Amino acid sequence: MTIGRPIEFDPEKALDAAVDVFWCKGYEATSMSDLLTAMKLSKSSLYQSFGSKRQLFTRCLTRYQERFTSELNHGLEEAKSGRRFIESVFQAVAETAQQPEGEKGCLVGNSASELGQRDTVFAKPVAQGLRGLGEVFKAALKRAQTEGDVPPHADLNALASYLVSSMTGLRTLIKAGLDKRAARSMVPLILKAVG
Repeated sequence: MTIGRPIEFDPEKALDAAVDVFWCKGYEATSMSDLLTAMKLSKSSLYQSFGSKRQLFTRCLTRYQERFTSELNHGLEEAKSGRRFIESVFQAVAETAQQPEGEKGCLVGNSASELGQRDTVFAKPVAQGLRGLGEVFKAALKRAQTEGDVPPHADLNALASYLVSSMTGLRTLIKAGLDKRAARSMVPLILKAVG
């Protein structure tokens, strides 16, 4: 039995490079050539380390979702209040309008729009990503409720779902070219539902 050559690249950096390619181009428009160039890998190294394009995309979705959710949870811990956290998240997204970051949208939201439920392999990580965002919003709403900023009778599950749909909608509109003034003006309207 022969010992294979040691991995001569950083798998984490290569995976992050793949995330960026899929995020910018989408699953179907991304070619293997795009991935090989961005990841700086040979075809054999990519397949050996990450499997097929489908397997790599699934890993990219999971990585993006975990990182995004972790950043949001950290932001919630540091926030002055639950309501202020929600407001700051939407304000930050509004500020991406007419910027390169805004043109990319959200990898999970983009994938939900592109692939929907037609591919069960991708449907699960996409659903997990949206669920993860909803859980962060629900935690923020619970905190806001204890702080008196959300009515005690409010349906937190429905409000969290509303915030997820508002977030994906806002990011999609920004990706489609919504200007910064219009994006900013939507934030107070979205927050009216919170209380």
